[in-house]
This record gives sequence, C-alpha cells and structure tokens, in this order.
Amino acid sequence: MRTLKVAVIDILGKSTSRKAFSRYSRPNNQSIMPQVVAIWCEELGHDVSMVYYDGPARLLGDVPDDADLVFINAFSQNAMLAYALSNYYRSKGAVTALGGPHSRSYPDDTVKYFDYAVGFCDKTLIQDILQDCAQHRPRGQFLSAKQQPSHLPGVRERWKFMMPILEKAPIMKVIPVIGSLGCPYTCSFCIDALVPYQPLEFEPMKEDLRFILENKPPRSVVAWHDPNFGIRFNDYLDVIEEAIPPGSLSFVAETSLALLKEDNCKRLQKNGFTAMLPGIESWYDIGDKSKLRSKHGMEKVERVAEHINMILGYIPYVQANLILGLDADEGPEPFELTKRFVDLAPGAFPYFSLLMSYGRNAPDNLRYQREGRVLNVPHHFLNQLHSMNVRPKNYTWLEFFTHVCDVYDYAFSKRAVYRRFKAVKHRVTRFEQLFRGWTSERGHKLVGNHMKMRERLKTDPELVRYLNGETTDLPEIYTEPVQRDLEWLWDWLPDGALYHDPHAYLKSMETDAVDLPKARAGMMA
Repeated sequence: MRTLKVAVIDILGKSTSRKAFSRYSRPNNQSIMPQVVAIWCEELGHDVSMVYYDGPARLLGDVPDDADLVFINAFSQNAMLAYALSNYYRSKGAVTALGGPHSRSYPDDTVKYFDYAVGFCDKTLIQDILQDCAQHRPRGQFLSAKQQPSHLPGVRERWKFMMPILEKAPIMKVIPVIGSLGCPYTCSFCIDALVPYQPLEFEPMKEDLRFILENKPPRSVVAWHDPNFGIRFNDYLDVIEEAIPPGSLSFVAETSLALLKEDNCKRLQKNGFTAMLPGIESWYDIGDKSKLRSKHGMEKVERVAEHINMILGYIPYVQANLILGLDADEGPEPFELTKRFVDLAPGAFPYFSLLMSYGRNAPDNLRYQREGRVLNVPHHFLNQLHSMNVRPKNYTWLEFFTHVCDVYDYAFSKRAVYRRFKAVKHRVTRFEQLFRGWTSERGHKLVGNHMKMRERLKTDPELVRYLNGETTDLPEIYTEPVQRDLEWLWDWLPDGALYHDPHAYLKSMETDAVDLPKARAGMMA
C-alpha cells in the first residue's frame, strides 16, 4: 500500500469562540478518538497531520493541499461545519470520512456528503479505509466494526497530538483519559443505552496516570471520558491508588448518583476528584442511576438535594444534569420542583438539557418517530441546549419555552448565583462557577436564546406551523445562524444539507436505508 497524506480533523465547536467562557474552554473540547485514529494511521505507515477547528477557523494544524484522505470527527451540532469541510476538501481531490457521534446517529445523511461514514471504529476498519481510499459518490459507504475496540493507544502515544492544543487553553488544561466504553444502564435517551459496558485494561491506565503525573502542565486536570465512570468503583480507585500518590492529580468525571455513596465520596476526595457530573435527569422518570426509581416529585427532589449536599462536603464542584421536556413532565410542577432543588442544593451547578432525538442513537427515538413528533431541525441546533427537535407531549411550544425561560431565570438569577458562590467553599471552584454561570448560562448564549424563541412563538405563525409539523419549510430563525456561524464555509455547504429526513431510523427498520456493501457489521440499532 502506498504512503498516504492523511489529515485528521477534530471539530471543537460549531462556531468561532466569541464568549469569554467559550474562548478559554474551547481547546479542552478535544476528543480521544481522532487522536487514536491519527496514531493508527501513523502505525500503518502514513503521513499524518492533526488539525483542530474552532468553528470555521483552524485553531491548530494544517491540512496538506494534496491530502489523500481527510478524517473528520463531529458531534451532530458540528455536522453542518463537517459537511462544508468535506465538500471543500473533496474539491481539492481528497477522499473524506466522518466518524464520531453524528456518523453513528445519522448514517443515512452522512453518506450523502462523505466517501465513508464510520460507526464503531477499530484499527482494522481504519486499515480497510486506508487500503481502499477511493471516492464513493454520489453516495458514500457506511462502515462499522462489530464492537468498540478492546484497546486504545494511551496518553503517552497521544501526547504529541494532545499537548499542542492544550497549550492554547489559557486558564485550565483538561487532559482526556478513558477507562471504559459503553454503559450498563439502559437510559432510553442515551447513545450508549445499547452499547455493552466494556472496561479497558487496567495496566495501561496505570501507565497513563504515571505518565501524566511526570509530564502534566501547570493548572491541569484529568477528565475521564467514560460514559459512566466508576461502574466497577473499587477496581478503578484501586488503579488510581496503585499508580500515583493520593491527591497528586486532580480528576473530573461523569457518573451516577448511585455510585456516590459517602464512603465512595471520601475515597474520591482522598484521590483528588474535584468535580463530578451526576445525572438526575427527571423528577418523575429515569431513576436507575440514582437508585430512586420508586421516588417521585418533591420526595425525589428532597432526597436528591440531600444526596448532592453530602457529595459537596467532599467534592467541591458538582454539576447536576437535568432534562427538560420529557414525556413524564406535565404542567408547571416539574419546573417548580427544579426551582426547589436549586434552593435546597445551592452549591450544585444546575445544567439543563432540552429533550432531543439524535437519529438512531437511542431506543426512544423510534417511538418519537412513530408518533410523528421529530422535526427536521437542522443538525446545527442539535446540542440539547439551544433548541429542541421533539414536540413536547404535554405542552404547547409557547407553554414549554415560557417554563424554560422561567426556570433558567430562577436558577441563574443574581440571588441564585450569589447563593451558589457562598455555598461553594473551594475558592477556585466558586469563581469558576460564578464566571461560567454569568457569562454562559446567564448570558446571551442560553437565557437570551430561549427568551428569543419564546417571543418569536408569540409573533411568528410560520415558526409555530413548522414546530407543529404543519410545514417543512425552515423558518428564518433556523437558517440565519448557520450562515453566520459557518462564515466562509457557508459557500461550501452542500445543497440540501440544511434538511435531513427525521424519520430515517423508522424507515430503515422496514428497508435498508444505508448502503453497506463493505461493512463488516451493521451499526447499533
């Protein structure tokens, strides 16, 4: 096989950083798998360039003008940017491939704009693409490994790709590591619901931690990218304790409330865990990860708040994740309960996601599609924060966004931000929460966005018709931001890319919607 010029692009955000919080944190959005793909390509004998994009601007690295193959990693909110980049590099003669969550969730759409769309990925699959490296147009090929890889290159191998971008993070540098793939929980909204839990080998993990300890830059924190860290809690804490002295590294992880028992919190504190991101999700539903399936409403609020306050006694930064608009929600009560939680656990940072259906990525998406509730909201808005592509079951759109604005206004009011600042005792954490809450959640990006949507719903009948499924014509509110965010790459956005079939998953259950001539296995259901 000839030596190829390969570029691997990691898209860190859909638009150029403008807000202060985004500017300082954007370099920390790097993903592990693009670096892994770059290493595999090098090991297979090819010349590799690692490139990071901050919206349409290259933040680091260069794609060779004569690149043979361009791999791009993208979440769905970055898909419009990825499609435009693919079109641009195809025009220069490159073959393009898309991997990451978007490719897994929307393979039917991805194959329109890439020569290869990748589901699960391992080194053998990357080798297959490199050996073929051919244009597949007008419809690309979808390829997927049978399962997630059993081994990934470690931090020492990824360091040369990781550190240059971290040097651009001016305040805190987040070093990504991973200890497991998949998840044992089956939350119906999650991309990992049907992916078997798979711990990675412990000895490479120890080597990663020892290497980081010897080479870490100032103001660094180690972030576990596991879908749910610490499922085998004692095993993973044993790994950390055997590898490095207690407290010699700072860690952050996303995990379930059920694992954050007091004894475990004490052990986490001893080993340097400074931030945890537990999922609460709903006051009425999805109780497996908190072990509160039998608790609902105010009783669950009180129990969860008590639990969070206990955690805050050991872990200074706790982000409480909630989903707004689930089918179990009805009337003002879910939002009022969230306000009570903000009062009862003032030290927790509330993080609100809107209900979102990402193509094929979760079991519930089939039900939403069968009910005709999924909208063709452009991928650009599918980030769970700014928009929603599932019609609420128990609210009109105006009712829903009125409640959303109200709960945001309450959770990030001057009073709530001040109480959060006073409740958090860790000096760095309290100022980071203040900065984040006031410049990001409280600022134009979220509260202002939801207020704008609420006001448009009062005055724009075409928007209401679209959101109610009475027309498929995209309102202006969904097109102008894409053009603004893509900047020069707007001219390279392929025709039709603003539209996708929101029912492709459902249709694929009846017919083969994706061409799989070379796939060694189908993707997850």
